[in-house]
Amino acid sequence: MAIKHLLDGALGFGAAPLGNMFRDIPEDEALATVEAAWDDGIRYFDNAPFYGAGLAELRMGQALAGKPREDYVISTKVGRIVLDEVDDAARDNGEKGEVFKHGRPNKVIDDYSEDGTLRSIEGSLERLGTSRIDMVFVHDVAQDFYGDEWLAKFEQARRGAFRALDRLRDEGVIRGWGLGVNRVEAIELLLDLDGPRPDVSLLAGRYTLLDHDRALQRLMPKALERDLGIVVGGPYSSGALVGGPNFEYAPAKPEILAKVAAIKALADRHGISVKAAGLQFALAHPAVVAVIPGASRPSRIAEDGAALREVIPAAFWHDLRAQGLVHPDAPLPISD
Repeated sequence: MAIKHLLDGALGFGAAPLGNMFRDIPEDEALATVEAAWDDGIRYFDNAPFYGAGLAELRMGQALAGKPREDYVISTKVGRIVLDEVDDAARDNGEKGEVFKHGRPNKVIDDYSEDGTLRSIEGSLERLGTSRIDMVFVHDVAQDFYGDEWLAKFEQARRGAFRALDRLRDEGVIRGWGLGVNRVEAIELLLDLDGPRPDVSLLAGRYTLLDHDRALQRLMPKALERDLGIVVGGPYSSGALVGGPNFEYAPAKPEILAKVAAIKALADRHGISVKAAGLQFALAHPAVVAVIPGASRPSRIAEDGAALREVIPAAFWHDLRAQGLVHPDAPLPISD
């Protein structure tokens, strides 16, 4: 798997917070966060035009300017195009609501066609200030998977974005492509199609300590069979796993908070951090090629790096399984 060698089980940087996710982040703080990631050895950066209507890409491009391009890997996404036109109207972002209400006011439109894919990549290259993008994810193609409009969106992507990205990969313009979604079903559907040959997909929030059953049982076996690398996004489940108020872009429900409390109590008993457990759990699956927590403060970068390097006793993982806090078949960073 070429992507596996490219990422090599990396701790990457998820750039959604740079688009002013949930709050208005000062410019100097955003740039300092990317610099902290670089100084901590992070060399994989994931982005998307959707993040603040291009704001995250602009900030990342500025922060990485002057860094040797051959020393880092960039992925971004297609499916949404950022226009020069300013749009002050309320935006319908589905389940993601007003997550980026503090982003740029530019109008963002959905377009999963071949032409839209090429336009999106061109815009990202300009904002990122780079000559190439390594991996491209088709973004939120099934965001409302059980709604009425997802099938038409997916079909447009099948005829447009998938074919365009297959060709760009075969021509060597990009190094790999797949989906960037928070729905396991979308990647399953892609793998069942004849024709497209994805290399990697980004699955956000669906292979975490708080939510992994469907991905584990349905997607991961297919991913291994098809040699599809999985990048795990949102390993902290929108912050809920590490004490934040949100799960899936909305206030966490009582059952989620109860599970968080149980994991935290077990981690405290073994003297380890929940962050360490979350990151190392995700990376333990052989299909996972990288995990990309988001960060909006430099201090969070240091925490993530320390969490990845933290030594977790085998007894913690055994207790986690014994208490039913992980699926019994989930690979753990121990030898059973």
